[in-house]
Amino acid sequence: MSVPVALGERARLSFAERCAALGCAAVARVLVSCSPRTLCRVLEAVRRGARPATEPQAARARHAVVTVSVRCAGNGCLQRSVATVLLCRLRGRWPQWCTGVRTEPFRAHAWVAVDGRPVGEPDDTRLYRPLLRVPR
Repeated sequence: MSVPVALGERARLSFAERCAALGCAAVARVLVSCSPRTLCRVLEAVRRGARPATEPQAARARHAVVTVSVRCAGNGCLQRSVATVLLCRLRGRWPQWCTGVRTEPFRAHAWVAVDGRPVGEPDDTRLYRPLLRVPR
């Protein structure tokens, strides 16, 4: 789950980036308590009018969210993915938001993808069967 090399080993965030990432993480914390149907509807409404995000843009947003939020940096994949797409949307972009499951062993996961490739996720993410998506 490392940040792509394009960001550098120590990509620094500006004060404005930190504030935006904190705000998105806070909003995501509230949204993840909603039902899946409501969450998808909200994300679909928010994405309207956004241009597709590139992989570096999505990676930068993910890095910012993980940097400012302990929960997003840990096992809070749903909050991390929602905060990442919200931060991308603040910049006028939208990557694909996905949630899915795998059966052996059973696990659920949420991630952000660009052109069908998960951004900043481990290689085993391709083993998850997507259940919910909000495409770009």
